[in-house]
Amino acid sequence: MSTINVSRRHFLAGTGAALAVPTILSSGCVSAKGVTARRPLPSERLNVGFIGYGTMAHDNIGNFLNNDRVQVVAIADCNKESGLYGYRAERQGGREPGRRRVNEFYAKKLNRPDYNGCAVYGDFREMLNMDGLDAVVISTPDHWHAIQAIWAARKGKHIYCQKPMTLCIAEGRAMANEVAKAGITFQTGSQQRSDNYFRMACEFIRNGRIGKLQKIIVGLPGGHSLFGKTGADASLDPLPQPPPHVDFDMWLGPAKKRPFIPGLHNPLSWRANLDYSGGMITDWGAHHLDIVQWALGKDDSGPVAIENLESDLPPVDAVFNTAANYSFEVVYAEGTRVFVSNKNPNGVRFIGEGGKEIFVTRGKLEMKPQELIREKIQEHEINLYKSGQHERNFIDCVYSGEPTITTCEIGHRSISIAHLANIGLRLGRKQVKWNPKTERFVNDAEADKLLSAPMRGAWTLNMKV
Repeated sequence: MSTINVSRRHFLAGTGAALAVPTILSSGCVSAKGVTARRPLPSERLNVGFIGYGTMAHDNIGNFLNNDRVQVVAIADCNKESGLYGYRAERQGGREPGRRRVNEFYAKKLNRPDYNGCAVYGDFREMLNMDGLDAVVISTPDHWHAIQAIWAARKGKHIYCQKPMTLCIAEGRAMANEVAKAGITFQTGSQQRSDNYFRMACEFIRNGRIGKLQKIIVGLPGGHSLFGKTGADASLDPLPQPPPHVDFDMWLGPAKKRPFIPGLHNPLSWRANLDYSGGMITDWGAHHLDIVQWALGKDDSGPVAIENLESDLPPVDAVFNTAANYSFEVVYAEGTRVFVSNKNPNGVRFIGEGGKEIFVTRGKLEMKPQELIREKIQEHEINLYKSGQHERNFIDCVYSGEPTITTCEIGHRSISIAHLANIGLRLGRKQVKWNPKTERFVNDAEADKLLSAPMRGAWTLNMKV
């Protein structure tokens, strides 16, 4: 079993912490498999490992490195090192770039030029066997999230998991159940809940500031993108052999066996293939549909139907087989309708009574009439969870044991809406009816078959850990 090669006490001393590590055992809880999930004492560091170091890990590892309570100790990635990460193919990714970034950060912070405390692994399971590892950040393609999260939960590790949380609804239910059994802290990476604009918009809706809600209009992106890749890197012709820097069989994991296609399997483009993701409907639905759920108070439930489904869904055997153009309506039991389309402006628009509206998107909050925005939510009204910073909220909750702002159950319920829409589109339906209590379609065995995704070989959600 691997061990973390920089002690907590050594790390505390190196960062100038005033408190020594106590000799008493810190508190914890016992997971479903009998493994204790450790909750560090206030004077202890949280040892964190990253599963996947690509575009998303690039973006949020800094919020872990710069938190004085955290020590990033390991990177697991089946890719050793390559370029083409980032939305303009401008970044390096893989376990070696991840190790360099971590080691260089701590070398500077600790004034130790020889710092080499970040371990690397080609297999996430080996990293999860490290002694002293407390938490993981999962930043892999969507088709890997459920297996990796369930494995980590059974090992008693706290989890920050990127969105979209799952590839299918059954995976989300399995994850939420496992996390609840393990008693660990889980944060879904739907960071808009930690943004003041989105919280304010939802509080105004919850407190009736625009009167009776008439409808909600959601705009998500469309299309298929190569994210800055050109030439051979964007080719859709299969290669006879995958690139040597990546263990491609491990990259595929539970997904079906297929040859390496540069334009598909290079970073980010895989989002447009149903074997690995659900396209922009899940990629951005995980954000904006999550805000709809929050505004409506549906964190433990969901809609009862998806209606008026339309798209230009390609054939299932196409390289990019997710919907590039689409529209559908999400219907709740109370009658609220959410109109979703890639033709709408990106964001969430709440339409109320008497011409009152609220539009929220990243970096913008607009209200009609304009003076509405000057109103304050009072203490006796509904005040929603205030996070401030998503990764910090996760870290705080690991220490405190309190729920995060976007728990596994919340993440599952929100992404389920996007999965429901994709199922309806794949079946060529205009409507699908849903029971959010049983999490089954209403008298629709054909649709129920798409609640789960096939897994290859020995990979299952119930693998022995």
